[in-house]
Amino acid sequence: MPKTSKANAAEHLTLEGYEGHFTEMDTGYTVAFEKYTADVDLTEYFKGLPDDRCQCPHWGYVFSGKLTYKTADGEETFEAGDAYHVGPGHTPVLFEGTEVVEFSPTEELNRTIAVVSKNMESMG
Repeated sequence: MPKTSKANAAEHLTLEGYEGHFTEMDTGYTVAFEKYTADVDLTEYFKGLPDDRCQCPHWGYVFSGKLTYKTADGEETFEAGDAYHVGPGHTPVLFEGTEVVEFSPTEELNRTIAVVSKNMESMG
């Protein structure tokens, strides 16, 4: 059975306001241990995806803090102790001090990351 942890994740990414530790499991899912060190609305980074929103579903658990997902139907905020699922068609709002673990289908996640990375590069 595959397993991972924050400490032995295969990939690590640190950006201003964000720290992530990722492992692509052989199950077709990616596990992400994420920490948000600044408040930020990431809506602008999803431009170019259908409806300019993330099309990858995510399942997660909030260890501390909170995060909000905005959809065409409104917003939902998840706080420490909440397990959640967010379907395709959302953009995240992150809050300083939040730590989550999130599970996402790798193929859809990689398509999203490609667009987000391109947008980040063009924004400097």
